[in-house]
Amino acid sequence: MSVFTHVLMSIADLLRPLCGGGAAVATSAAIVLFTVAVRLALHPLARAAARGEKVRARLAPQVAELGRRHKGDPQKLQRAMSDLYANEGVSPFAGMLPLLAQLPVFFLLYRVSSAVAVGGRFTDALRDGGMLGARGLVFLGLFAVIASVAGWTYRRAPKGEGVARYVPLLSFGTLVTAAVVPLAVGLYLATTTAWTAAERAWLQRPADGKGLAGAAPAIGGSDKTSDDRPHRT
Repeated sequence: MSVFTHVLMSIADLLRPLCGGGAAVATSAAIVLFTVAVRLALHPLARAAARGEKVRARLAPQVAELGRRHKGDPQKLQRAMSDLYANEGVSPFAGMLPLLAQLPVFFLLYRVSSAVAVGGRFTDALRDGGMLGARGLVFLGLFAVIASVAGWTYRRAPKGEGVARYVPLLSFGTLVTAAVVPLAVGLYLATTTAWTAAERAWLQRPADGKGLAGAAPAIGGSDKTSDDRPHRT
């Protein structure tokens, strides 16, 4: 038994008296609790990503101007954009950090899913009672949660032009993933996507609403992302 499996099962054992539903319910609760703990630990990265999104939106006209100015020189364009973001104290890749940091957890859950009480897949549930069987209903509930979060995220997302207008639909990709991975991983996906949606809504509140994105200082100690800062020309 791996260390990760031992930790997960220990949490499940502690929760079993509170859950009152056997090993499967306790293990499911342990996965949800573990996911929440992971997302809390990654919250500073989410704050940095939210600040980066605000800065990138504010700098979009300057980025477009740099693209026109250095259209024939990709290397000079890259240096100019790097300098622009460096002056603002953010990284253009900050938005990817929370997702990348979760990948090890995703793969660990995938590997230990066969050793926990909620390791079955949707196809197993269909063979064992069908869609309306006990296990099938669990997956249907899981899909309903993920679909609801994806729909809410899609409605809130800004719609771009051309191919960009379809990018928000990628939120529904989690639904497809949950249908093919073990239930343990599906529980993680449902919990982390719901957390992401709520966290983004909180961090993207207007600065005058005292949301974290507006109140938190930028990386390096100074607040460079406040919306009331004069725009550069």
